[in-house]
Amino acid sequence: MFDKEDVLQETIIIKVKKTNQTPEKVTITSSRSNNDFDNLTSLTVPYSLVVSGDDYYVHLVTDEKEVSVLERLHRFDKTLPDIGLKMKTGLTVDFRNREILRDDAEEGAIPLFYSQHIKQGEVQFPIQKEHEYVVTDQKGLMQDNRNYLFVKRFTAKEERRRLQCGVYLSKKYPQYKKISTQNKINFVDGLITEMSECLVYGLYVIFNSTLYDEYYRILNGSTQVNSTEINAMPVPDLESIQEMGRTLMKSKDMSESNCNMILEGYCG
Repeated sequence: MFDKEDVLQETIIIKVKKTNQTPEKVTITSSRSNNDFDNLTSLTVPYSLVVSGDDYYVHLVTDEKEVSVLERLHRFDKTLPDIGLKMKTGLTVDFRNREILRDDAEEGAIPLFYSQHIKQGEVQFPIQKEHEYVVTDQKGLMQDNRNYLFVKRFTAKEERRRLQCGVYLSKKYPQYKKISTQNKINFVDGLITEMSECLVYGLYVIFNSTLYDEYYRILNGSTQVNSTEINAMPVPDLESIQEMGRTLMKSKDMSESNCNMILEGYCG
């Protein structure tokens, strides 16, 4: 509909028929073409694979590879909140708080982390970016300086990965009691206590893996990483994630391929 227009726009037409019985199978018909439907493919899969969880997320799988991704991850029966963790959205909307932004460190200033600070699996600061600091006494714009996994909220449509994350360790910035995060990044935090280093690295293994990136693309076709959807994704138990983190810390290899190899031992 919008192919000839220079706008980012998508249209979805949905027809729903309510029934009294839950079907055993679902047939998904899809087309890779943007303009017509002359190359249709059809896939029949179990209903429980497509519609899963109490929140009834719909996973529109289109081939056997995507079916395999769902089957492998659905072996896990935990979510982040189940194991005492939660992904949240960054606190500071910078363009609405221009008066508190600073380009350089000054007395009372704290770091403001952006997606640009995520580099090669780690959080680097400072990077000589404008508005890297804020001076504020608003509690809603500050968070404790503790261990986090930062995850970019937005990626370009042509980028290879949707899930792009970096390990943040509080010990690297001992001079700050508080920090802030721009709202274009998400962060995983402990609901009750601070996450250990091995837990943060274990979470990195999960979200930097090919398997989880593929799962998220099935769950959400947009370029925005939604914290609500991440919190509903299946994950291994807490001890397994910590073990993954210990393995990654020993290898010191933050690559996607190494994360894949570590995760493989837990999901087959």
